[in-house]
Amino acid sequence: MWKINEIFHSLQGEGFNTGTASVFIRLSGCNLHCDFCDTRHESGTMMSLPQVVEQVMRYPNAPLIVLTGGEPSLWIDETFVRGLKDMTGKRIAIETNGTHPLPNGIDWVTLSPKTGIGNSGDRPVILDRCDELKVVYLGQDLTQYDNFAAAHRYLQPCWVDDPEQCRHNMQATVQAVLNHPEWKLSLQTHRILGIQ
Repeated sequence: MWKINEIFHSLQGEGFNTGTASVFIRLSGCNLHCDFCDTRHESGTMMSLPQVVEQVMRYPNAPLIVLTGGEPSLWIDETFVRGLKDMTGKRIAIETNGTHPLPNGIDWVTLSPKTGIGNSGDRPVILDRCDELKVVYLGQDLTQYDNFAAAHRYLQPCWVDDPEQCRHNMQATVQAVLNHPEWKLSLQTHRILGIQ
């Protein structure tokens, strides 16, 4: 049984897979408590793998399942990942803070390290490789991410409710990408479009 916060169908709004029709499985709970977190993920319903698959298959044309949270790596295992793939035929992606090992079988790893940001610095990132490294940019030194092996690197402005601060964060992130062209800009396009 897994504690599932929600399962929904939308477009991936961030990073390399932006615009891809996806089924999101949001697992409940996280081992970090970042001040800027915009996800209310603590509540949830205990679901078996067949129940999860039944919900996912309501969207048969979506080619991608995105495991998100919270921090999904705290709860999933190889049985869960293998079962999802075998029973749905879909690719599996995960969005993780990198502080916990990942099971085998995941097709795409988005690592978004939060260590050193806010009050989350006590949990070290243990992953050192990923398909994409997606960093919420708050002006931090980017050299701390040099040792991650990543095919793609994205800086994403921190979205906040204050429009002026949001604009400032976006401008700072654009300037950081101009100064460090090994990074690309990632926007939360689902927010811009007003979708989940």
